[in-house]
Amino acid sequence: MYYNKAIAYMRKVRLGQSDLEIVPLVFGGNVFGWTLDEKQSFDILDAYLDKGFDAVDTSNQYSHWVPGNTGGESETIIGNWLKKNGNRDKIVLMTKVGGTFPGNPTPNTSKQHILEQVDVSLKRLQTDYIDLYQTHYDDESIPVEETLEAYEQLVKAGKVRWIGTSNMSAQRVLESIEVSEQQHWPRYQTLQPEYNLFSREKYETQYEQLSVEQQLGVLTYYSLASGFLTGKYKSDADFNQSARSEGVKKQYWNERGQRIVAALEEVADAYKTTSTAVALAWLIARPSVAAPIVSATKESHLEPFVSAVQLQLSPESMEKLDAASDWK
Repeated sequence: MYYNKAIAYMRKVRLGQSDLEIVPLVFGGNVFGWTLDEKQSFDILDAYLDKGFDAVDTSNQYSHWVPGNTGGESETIIGNWLKKNGNRDKIVLMTKVGGTFPGNPTPNTSKQHILEQVDVSLKRLQTDYIDLYQTHYDDESIPVEETLEAYEQLVKAGKVRWIGTSNMSAQRVLESIEVSEQQHWPRYQTLQPEYNLFSREKYETQYEQLSVEQQLGVLTYYSLASGFLTGKYKSDADFNQSARSEGVKKQYWNERGQRIVAALEEVADAYKTTSTAVALAWLIARPSVAAPIVSATKESHLEPFVSAVQLQLSPESMEKLDAASDWK
């Protein structure tokens, strides 16, 4: 209960111009039905909630990539957990539509698809409303008007409270916002981009200014760069753990990546915390970011999440991390 008490004094962040307020860290539900079975998922969600956190993000396609899965496994597990605990009102529930899964091989943001899929998601989640419904992937052959008209219908019906987007070009995000304002339809309140200490350039050049100007709540995914920023990779030998580690090495273990890892460790030592906590705290401290999305597979992995939301990095620490990860 110590952590609950500590987080009770943490500020919450508002997502865009919505009335959704969350502790600035979101649990990523892609692990449910993949690396965690239902019981393990329940245990990690219980621990996450007990530590004072209150936001969970998933998608109607998670975790279709697992052999034998068809998509929706994550939503089903979350729905069973919500029913078991009767705690729907304690969670800001986020899910997504538009991505691929068996039977839907390409991104689909048509009105018909969205109206069909929201009911499927609501049934799996065992709730009558979704707090934040997000366009997961964009089909640019479909006019933004068609997609937004579907969301207008869902908000009016009370099935969706607010909408957001992810993996959409900056141009289409802006076009969508302009159409929403012209038609007095729901507008995107959040944006989910890939963003972390290593992967900075795309977000900072294409989306950051837009996010600030349009007051979008930015929820970052791959916040720990597939585990690269957790501190477990410090030498070549650390990448011999698995096939996944080899992929991480190929993508991140270059001169710049090594500078980032060293800077994270230095700052973490100064604050007597972990590289994970510092990497997440850096995101939380970024003026344009509302909250990082991050997953865990063990309860012990949640401890750095608590540290991250409590950690106030000094200007000097931010500058050190900015310099080490500079991409220009």
